[in-house]
Amino acid sequence: MMITVIGRGHSGTRAMSHTLSASGVYMGAKLNVSGDLIPAEELYEACRVMARYVEHKGGLEWDFSRLFTMPIDPAFTRLVESYLSSVLESDAERKGWKLPETTLILPWITRMFPDIYYIYWVRDPRDSIIGAHITDDLADFGVPYEHTDDLRRRRATSWRYQYNLMQATPPPARRIHVRFEEFVLKQEETLRRLEDFLGFPLERIPVRAESVGRWRTDTETHDFDFFPREALYEG
Repeated sequence: MMITVIGRGHSGTRAMSHTLSASGVYMGAKLNVSGDLIPAEELYEACRVMARYVEHKGGLEWDFSRLFTMPIDPAFTRLVESYLSSVLESDAERKGWKLPETTLILPWITRMFPDIYYIYWVRDPRDSIIGAHITDDLADFGVPYEHTDDLRRRRATSWRYQYNLMQATPPPARRIHVRFEEFVLKQEETLRRLEDFLGFPLERIPVRAESVGRWRTDTETHDFDFFPREALYEG
């Protein structure tokens, strides 16, 4: 079986990657401290290839419709297969990968790998945008958007784009939604859900309750009116 974790940078996906690794899942030949499969340059370039077919309609609206029907660009397939070569070539019973930028290419990843297990990972965007991430400026990945010099708004726009893209992508056959906050505050209950979904036992890793709700002590702008209410965590 193959597994991937889908979630924006700074959404806490490293916790899931570390859990899978500790549970005997092969997550690729080389991982960084965040549990990302590296080097990632080929997947970054794949993001730029797919972004050519995204139309910006203005503001926070994008048209993704071509991505669901057009043939996948062969350059994209080559780049993704090369990036994932250590995973795809492994004979491990359970294998997978985690890299936040995979979220930027979700429509074509689900078409390339329709039968794998997808863990959709969500964190309160007010926490997600506090720290810097490589995807803060969507233009670096070829995504068209209305640029702003306001760093926090730029991060929030990137978050919203990835949220929209996940919402627009037809759901794969095997998918589960997991909140970072519930993984931390209700770890046992959340892991049992994941075990039922994946079909094998998972290791318990240390988690820190103080990683939830960091926005409450943040002194900069962290709340935007275009964050959907269902994405916020008020527990």
